[in-house]
Amino acid sequence: MALIGRLVAAGAVGGAVAGYLGLVTGALALDVGVGRRIRPLGPQTMDIEAPREVVFGVITQPYLGRATRAMREKVAVLERGTDIVLAAHHTPVAGGRLTATTVETVKFIRPERVDFRLVRGPVPAVTESFELSEHGPGTRLEYTGELGTDLWALGQWWGAVVAPRWEATVASSLSAVKQEAERRAALS
Repeated sequence: MALIGRLVAAGAVGGAVAGYLGLVTGALALDVGVGRRIRPLGPQTMDIEAPREVVFGVITQPYLGRATRAMREKVAVLERGTDIVLAAHHTPVAGGRLTATTVETVKFIRPERVDFRLVRGPVPAVTESFELSEHGPGTRLEYTGELGTDLWALGQWWGAVVAPRWEATVASSLSAVKQEAERRAALS
C-alpha cells in the first residue's frame, strides 16, 4: 500500500508540474468562464520623438510588412487580412528556459491605434491597445488593457502572477518601438 500511495503522490505532483508548465507556456489554455476576475493592465505612456505615422509603421511592421530576423523569432503571422492579423507571439520565460506562446488577433486603425485580443495564452482573456496621438513634434504612445482570469480567488492569484510579467514584456516592446522609431525619424 505504501508504494501505491507514493505512486499516486508522484503522479499528482507530476500532473501539477505539467499543468503549471502548460499554463506558463500557453500550451494549456483554460477558459471555463466561471468566477471571471478582470484587472487593468497599464497604463504605460511613452513620448517618442518621431511622427505618428513612423511609430505606427514600426509597431505594425512585424505583422503587415517584412519582419526582421529578430522579430520573426518573436512573432509569427498565422493569418493575414487587410486590417487584422492572427499572430503567435513567442516570449522567453523562466530565465529563457521556456518559451510562452500566445496567439492574438491584432487589429490596425491607421495611424492612431493598434488593438490586441488574446485567443490563446496563460489566461483566458486579455485585451490591449496602443493609442498613438500627436504630442508636440512627436508622438505619445499609450498602452492600456485588461487581463481576465477564471475561478475566483485562484484566478485572481494567477492574474497577480501573470500581469507583472505581461506588463514588463509590453514595457520592453515599447522601449524597442521608441528606439527604432526615433532611429528612423533621425534618418529622414
